[in-house]
Amino acid sequence: MERTIVVGDVHGCRAELEALTKACGFGPGQRLVLVGDIVAKGPDSAGVMAFVRAQGALGVLGNHDAHVLRAREALSGKPEHRQVVETLSEEDLAYLQALPLYLDLGPEAPGDAPTFVVHAGAVPGIPIPQQDREHLLTLRSIRDDGLPTKKLKGKPWASLWQGPERLVFGHDAMRGLQQYPFAVGLDTGCVYGGALTALILPERRLVSVRAERAYVPL
Repeated sequence: MERTIVVGDVHGCRAELEALTKACGFGPGQRLVLVGDIVAKGPDSAGVMAFVRAQGALGVLGNHDAHVLRAREALSGKPEHRQVVETLSEEDLAYLQALPLYLDLGPEAPGDAPTFVVHAGAVPGIPIPQQDREHLLTLRSIRDDGLPTKKLKGKPWASLWQGPERLVFGHDAMRGLQQYPFAVGLDTGCVYGGALTALILPERRLVSVRAERAYVPL
């Protein structure tokens, strides 16, 4: 696998994204991949999009990215998402529109199962291409009765994921950094005053930078 930097939920925090890519030594010939929630909540969604597109970054759709796209189409939705639409260019919106629900990064080493990026989660036992869209965008837990939920109720879905695919995800700032045998969660709450975290592949090294401040309450 070529050197790949997978970044957690950016949420419009351009300064932290630039600082993190620098700390990771990101440069030509490397892949920059975003786990979704690229825009919204933070101070500079348009700046993030300009940086992301300039770097040729890959990514997956996050639930807040989807909210922004719906606000654009329906001319409705939460004010925070409508405001983001007003700051983005048509090229930015086209980039968000083209984001897939999951991304296959390939194996980290010959003979390995592939590593996938998803935004929120995947229900254990179901192949990634067969996962429900809503679970890919909002899943957080598996309840004690075995049902998936977007709430913090039951066990983290990632603690139950047995592979063979390795998954990298975001979305769950309340639980913070999550590390399990077959899944790594990178949402460390940058927009809430936490940190922005990246996983560097194939070396599987974690790098974080602190948020400049809390932009919204958690």
